[in-house]
Amino acid sequence: MSDQKIQEELSKVIEELEKKCLELPENIMAHHNLAMVYRKAGRPEDATRELKRCLEIDPSSVEALVNLGAVYFEQGQIEEALAANEKALKVTEEAAQAHANIGLIRQQQGEAEAAIASYTKAVQHDPKLVTAWVNLASAQIMDGDFDQAIRAVREALKREPDFPVAHNNLAVALYYSKDFKGALKAAEKARDLGYPVDQRLFDAIRGELQ
Repeated sequence: MSDQKIQEELSKVIEELEKKCLELPENIMAHHNLAMVYRKAGRPEDATRELKRCLEIDPSSVEALVNLGAVYFEQGQIEEALAANEKALKVTEEAAQAHANIGLIRQQQGEAEAAIASYTKAVQHDPKLVTAWVNLASAQIMDGDFDQAIRAVREALKREPDFPVAHNNLAVALYYSKDFKGALKAAEKARDLGYPVDQRLFDAIRGELQ
């Protein structure tokens, strides 16, 4: 489907959801669905408005808080993103995605240990959260803990065997663990799945295998 066609379809969905929100102004699900479509359509300000409306209806909506944090993060509003996710955790400590989102923020800030702690909590609360396992591995690589990174990324691949980023992270961790054959295999798998593996990684691995 072309980008133009996708935008046309999104516009139709938005129009329908906007009507529903006017008809049911206190329906949190209607506002949340509209926010998510706005986000997908590249309209972050509208998405933010609708998520805030969700929180007016229900200030303890973890889903709205987590998604608001995600929109803030995408817009580079890091402090706002952190605050929204921390508020979600005040509602329930078991909000795995909030922990994962905080991990991503801490990792971007260069705080590997804090990121690892948050990702670890995320996968403890929801072991099926594949992106948290992958990002945990990335933070562990950043921290130099390659054995634990390999373990984390293999947990991700148990759940989603064809996740390209996971194979890339596995390649990096195996390279630093000096398993160069395994690293090459993982890097090739990531590339075959469409991930833009850094050519420098291939060069480094092949250099060790010569």
